[in-house]
Amino acid sequence: MFRTTLVILLLTLFPLHLVAREQSESEEFKVDEFMMEHILDSYGWHITAIKEKEITIPLPIILFHDRHFVCFSSHRFHHGTAAFKGYALGFTEDTKGKIVKLQGKDADFTGTLEPQKPYTWDTVFFDISISKNVCAMLISITLLCVIFILVAKTYRRNPNRAPKGFQNMIEAVILFIRDEVAIPMIGIDKYYRFFPYLLTMFFFILTNNLLGLIPFFPGGANVTGNIAVTMTLALITFFVVQFSGNKNYWVHIFNTPGVPWWLKLPLPIIPIIEFVGLFTKPFVLMIRLCANIMAGHIIVLGFLSLIFIFGAMQPYLGMTISPVSVFFYIFMGLLELLVAFIQAFIFTLLTALYIGMALEEKHN
Repeated sequence: MFRTTLVILLLTLFPLHLVAREQSESEEFKVDEFMMEHILDSYGWHITAIKEKEITIPLPIILFHDRHFVCFSSHRFHHGTAAFKGYALGFTEDTKGKIVKLQGKDADFTGTLEPQKPYTWDTVFFDISISKNVCAMLISITLLCVIFILVAKTYRRNPNRAPKGFQNMIEAVILFIRDEVAIPMIGIDKYYRFFPYLLTMFFFILTNNLLGLIPFFPGGANVTGNIAVTMTLALITFFVVQFSGNKNYWVHIFNTPGVPWWLKLPLPIIPIIEFVGLFTKPFVLMIRLCANIMAGHIIVLGFLSLIFIFGAMQPYLGMTISPVSVFFYIFMGLLELLVAFIQAFIFTLLTALYIGMALEEKHN
C-alpha cells in the first residue's frame, strides 16, 4: 500500500515539476490569469497545453446580430487572437470574455488580429452560444436522465424486489430528501406537489458540484460557482414560492398579525421589511451556493499555483514545495467533496422551508 501511494505521488509530482520548469523558462507565471481561466466561463473547453500548443474542445458560437443568426465554431477565434467574419473575442477591459462585432472596414474581417491596431467595435445584440458552463450543464442533465431512466426501468422490471447496488443508493437519497426535508418543511399533506422540483434541484446541484471537482473533461467546469447559474436557480425558487403562496402568506407580509398598528401606519415599517425579505431569501440562496463553490476552487488553484510560483524562482524549489501543495490539494479536494453534498442539501432545505412558509395555514 505504501509503495503504491509513493508511486502515485511521484507520478503526480513529476509532471507538475516539468510544467513548473517549462513555465519558469518561458515566461512569468501569472496566478490571477491561471485562476480566472479555470473559474470563469469560456467559449471553448481547454484540455491542456503541450509545448505551447493549446488543446481545446471547440464549442458552437450562436449569435443574433443585425437581424440574422450567425453560427460558427469557437476555434475560429484561435484563443482570442483572430476574428471571423468581423466577430472577435473582446480585447478591452469592458469587453473581455464577450464577443464583439468589428465595425468599419473590418466589419467582415477574417484573420489574425493586430494587437496595436485601433479597432472599433459594437457589442453583439444576442449571444446564445454553447459556452463551457452550458456544455457542462448539458452533460450533467444527460447523465441524470440516463441514471434515473435506468433506475426506473429496474423498478419496472422488478417491482417487488428490494433495491440493491446503485439503485439502493439512489433510493436512499430520495427517501432522505422526502423524510428529512420535504415532509418536515412543507407538511405530509402538501409536500408531494413540490417533491419532484426539490429532487430535481438537489440532484442537479449535486451532479454539477461533483463534476466540477474532476480536473479533466467532462469535469472541471465551474457551473455552480457561476453567479448567473445560481441566480437562475434562486429565481426559479422565488417564483415557485410566490405563485404557491396562500392568502395567509400574503397577509403576513402586508398586514402582519400581532404587530402594533404604529409599526404599520403611517410608515409601514414591518410591511416594508417583510416585502424586502421576499427578495433577500433568493439572494441568500444565490450568494451562498456561488461563494462556497467558487471559494473552494480558488483555494485549490492557489495551492497548485505555489508549485509554479516557487518553480519560477528555482526549478528545485518547485519540486520541493510540490509534496506540500499536493497534500493540501488532496485535503481540500476531500473537503470540497463534503461541501458539494452540503451545499446541495442546504439549497434544497431552504427551498423547502420557503415553500412551507408560503403554504402555512392560519393558526387559531
